[in-house]
Amino acid sequence: MEILIERADGVLCIVLNRPEKKNAITAAMYQEMADGLYEAEKDPSVRAVLIRGNGGAFSAGNDLEDFLNDPPKDQDAPVFQFLRRLSAMPKPVVAAVSGVAVGIGTTMLLHCDLVYAAEGARFSLPFVQLGLCPEAASSLLLPRIAGYQRAAEKLLLGEAFDVKEATEMGFINGVLAATELDAYALGKARKLAALPASSLRTTKSLLKGAQAAEVTARMGEEAGHFARMLAAPEAREAFQAFFEKRKPNFSAFE
Repeated sequence: MEILIERADGVLCIVLNRPEKKNAITAAMYQEMADGLYEAEKDPSVRAVLIRGNGGAFSAGNDLEDFLNDPPKDQDAPVFQFLRRLSAMPKPVVAAVSGVAVGIGTTMLLHCDLVYAAEGARFSLPFVQLGLCPEAASSLLLPRIAGYQRAAEKLLLGEAFDVKEATEMGFINGVLAATELDAYALGKARKLAALPASSLRTTKSLLKGAQAAEVTARMGEEAGHFARMLAAPEAREAFQAFFEKRKPNFSAFE
């Protein structure tokens, strides 16, 4: 199975389990993660959620072949279901990031409450490089967390950055040795699960409540632009170049 759902000590753990593809995410995987978050939200025995990846990687982002064969057509697409459920999750969400976190592998972290990363973790937001635009409300959240200039550098250039810079940008809570990461993050999730559930929910609601409507609106706005740009010549050139293992040429496009 490419998504594993594990339960222990009040924690529901969502595990990306496609190590041969660095946990690149298909539409079916998004649906399973969305369903897992719904299950976590509705089950009173679940007090916290942990998201992690198997095989030394968090996620290489969208599986491009699956993405192009079955692009998100509307707001009910599995990827948007997953993002809405993650963004609106009333219970605390912890993420453990090792290896690569590309595209949505990074932007989903902006919706988590606690994020811990391995020393060698690498992040990137290559949307513009693919002829696309940001998603997951990252165009709203990343400037607020990291400051405009730093967010612009990451979203416009799309260049990879390391865990030290991610920590300085403000969306990583702590850095661990790769061998210690999963146990440490699970320990934090268990600590959350042992606290009063109503206090956790109320505190998270107060922390996120003021921007909740903004985040929902921005995700919808980004999704509209994303769908339009996915069908444009620039994206076709970018994806073709990726599969042909060459540098794309955007000089013919205005």
